Amino acid sequence: MNADTQRQSSPAGQTSIKRAVVKGIGSYLPEKIMTNDDIAEIVDTSDEWIRERTGIRQRHIAADGEKTSDLAVHAATAALADANMDATEIDLIVLATSTPDNTFPATATAIQARLGITQGAAFDIQAVCSGFVFALNTANALILTGQAKNALVIGAETFSRILDWQDRGTCVLFGDGAGAVVLSAEDANGTNADRGILAVKVRSDGRHYDKLYVDGGVSSTQTIGYLRMQGPEVFKHAVKNISSIITETAEIANIPVSEVDWFVPHQANKRILDGTAKKLKLNPEQVVITVDKHGNTSAASVPLALDVAVKDGRIKKNDLVMLEAMGGGFTWGAVLLRW
Repeated sequence: MNADTQRQSSPAGQTSIKRAVVKGIGSYLPEKIMTNDDIAEIVDTSDEWIRERTGIRQRHIAADGEKTSDLAVHAATAALADANMDATEIDLIVLATSTPDNTFPATATAIQARLGITQGAAFDIQAVCSGFVFALNTANALILTGQAKNALVIGAETFSRILDWQDRGTCVLFGDGAGAVVLSAEDANGTNADRGILAVKVRSDGRHYDKLYVDGGVSSTQTIGYLRMQGPEVFKHAVKNISSIITETAEIANIPVSEVDWFVPHQANKRILDGTAKKLKLNPEQVVITVDKHGNTSAASVPLALDVAVKDGRIKKNDLVMLEAMGGGFTWGAVLLRW
């Protein structure tokens, strides 16, 4: 659903539409922390080399036997508690992940079963690092069309399982984690003063398929494969695409970018975050950065960063928040919401 459909006007106080409102948020990080010094014992690199090029100091790594669904259940449970909602009230689960427990069924169904949910639907979305934004877009559309009332939207990854630990250009970048939000339908006035999702825009361009990919798959090699990346190419497209999608999403809501209170970007690389902020002339203090502690957790990075900024008190009720991400494919997108 195009977010333009949400831009309706109505007399003050008259309810005319539904909004998908964030009612709760939660996250989970595996217990094991791997520092840059730890990685330097595995591959030819150093803490200084990694920090200067990425801003990353450490990342969390899933324990042996700890699956993507395990991380997701922890995050979802925390989000439900934050929303003061029972799992049985959820009628939709959308999980963004590129590292599912199995080829099929959808990992979201495993989460559904473990939470004791027997109604509604559960499915996965695969848009790599943009996955959480795409999942929010999907859940928002289903809520606005009346097909769901309360949704769990989760980003969860165990990227450590698809890393080539001899490739210092990629293995230093990624970590594991999960973040989740509860989205609920609420009556609204159809103005930008409404709480909830105000605008969404997602994009993809498959011509850049081979810039960031995994060199294995069910129908190609019958193996899991390892992550491969053309770093300079990804950087070049990331700054341009993220900057443009932020502007376009703000325009859909007819809200100037300058009025956005907080920017919560995909935590890929601090150079990309700094480059985007500079291009859009953003105040660096408005950009939520967690890449130094989490690394790149792909679809989990936006909800993880969002949870940090909510829990530490930066993001408050009624603040305007812009979420944005770009991932392999290329895919990219943004969500503008009022907290």
